[in-house]
Amino acid sequence: MDSWSTTNEAVRTPKAPAAIGPYNQAIQAGEWLFVSGQLPIDPESGQLVDGPIETQVTQILHNIEAILQAAGAALGDVVKTTIFVTDLALFDRVNQAYGALLREPLPARSTVQVAALPKGAPVEIEAIARIGGGRHQ
Repeated sequence: MDSWSTTNEAVRTPKAPAAIGPYNQAIQAGEWLFVSGQLPIDPESGQLVDGPIETQVTQILHNIEAILQAAGAALGDVVKTTIFVTDLALFDRVNQAYGALLREPLPARSTVQVAALPKGAPVEIEAIARIGGGRHQ
């Protein structure tokens, strides 16, 4: 078996919202964890959280953190995120909430405006982490 061979394992936790389609909360492939796009959903109620965009981004990051923890990782192990927003006018407010929970060295990131997101959410974030990357926070 060469160094690129791996077995993909599903990562699931009740501490984050269940997938709303035919996918997993995350897939672990070797030392890499690919976290599916997370919406601002309260995992207990299954509903979108109310409130300003900052509250929604915070909920998403808590959901991502729960998935990371289920795989033995932490926010500090995230190396790349992609943020999808329905209105780039929210960019500064998203940055403020995002920056409040992530620490240096910050992950690489892309932010993209999209026409719509599932459940009418205004924001979605996906993440890639390296498990055992030594960046835990």
